[in-house]
Amino acid sequence: MKKFKFLLCILLSFFLLVSCGSIFSKKKDKDTAAKEKTEKLEDTEPKPGDIKVIDGVEYIYARNRKYMLIPNEPEYIWVRKDQYSPGILQSLVSAAQKKERDELTSRIAKLEEELKKRNIAPQVVYPTQISPFSPGFGYIQAFTPIPFSYPSPKMRRRVIILPIEDQTNYKDEQIGELATRRLISRLESTGAIICVDPATLNINDKITNQNNMKLLNELYGIQAIVKGVLNDIYSSSSKIEGKETKEVSFAISKITLEIYNTDTGLMLKQLSGRNPVSLTKESGDLSSEKAKIKAIDLAIEVIAEDLLKAILMLDWHARIASLDKEKVYINAGRLSGLEIGNILEVYSPGEQIIDEKTNTPLGKVRGKYKGEIEISELFGVDASWAKVKKGGNFSPTDLVYLKN
Repeated sequence: MKKFKFLLCILLSFFLLVSCGSIFSKKKDKDTAAKEKTEKLEDTEPKPGDIKVIDGVEYIYARNRKYMLIPNEPEYIWVRKDQYSPGILQSLVSAAQKKERDELTSRIAKLEEELKKRNIAPQVVYPTQISPFSPGFGYIQAFTPIPFSYPSPKMRRRVIILPIEDQTNYKDEQIGELATRRLISRLESTGAIICVDPATLNINDKITNQNNMKLLNELYGIQAIVKGVLNDIYSSSSKIEGKETKEVSFAISKITLEIYNTDTGLMLKQLSGRNPVSLTKESGDLSSEKAKIKAIDLAIEVIAEDLLKAILMLDWHARIASLDKEKVYINAGRLSGLEIGNILEVYSPGEQIIDEKTNTPLGKVRGKYKGEIEISELFGVDASWAKVKKGGNFSPTDLVYLKN
């Protein structure tokens, strides 16, 4: 009997050992499988919704909420699963919407491939840099002035924007005229530029002639002239399957600007901007036209800051328009940024300095110092009169500069 009990104990112990070994083996197999699955995910390109385990913590490959808001942020990143919460739009994306998105991506890729064949490389711009334009078609947001410290604070520079030359295939749509208006609107929205209509000036010959630029600078206080060319406008439109009449369009354009310094009569800078294709998406009626307008807006935006900085680096001045006893009338006022109490220094016209080695003008030095005047009243659209504070013997050819 004792022998039988002993054998029974041995058999029970054996079965227990076999069961435990089986359990540990299964657990080990599961751990190995999970590890292999994780390693496999790491070895392959992750897809949205993929999950991986690192140090016992699960991560999900999800859309980055900072994408398109902060420069250089990737579209998808690994997020801790316990911290992941899909956005409302993400959770509402249906199979049909995914199909539409994939087709749009394909259209963008084809358009960019076509541009590469033409040796056109789209530039990159981040949405946070985009600023507004005048009401109408195009990209419109609340404007934030570009922060920039420049000579003669608060004084607006006078600029002539010549009609932008249209070298596109859409001349019948007057795209060049539209681009001119958009550029003027963009510059004036900064609050630092006055765009002067050349038709209002008594200049009959070519405005970019050096002698004419000298007259514009001295007589009208024009600091710069901007001449532009619009070209390389391409658009692509398609109708999405499953959508009744919905048309989706993308466009790309290139704008080149030459900035002339009227003080020297020479080109100060040349800028060129091309918009990113993906930001021009428009759908519905007139989608192609709206996409082209947005492409122009974005191409301007790419170079807007550099254009503004180049113009604002030019020193501001105005001119004595006439004299009446103790009143000195100035051809600048409220619109230019003058305020009652401002002190202006008066100088006779200076001479142009020439670089003897390159034979190019460097700019005009101020002439003879004549005294100071103080702004007493602002009147008209952009005029003022001042009283003499120091000096005298002024004349209508004298130039005035804001005293620092």
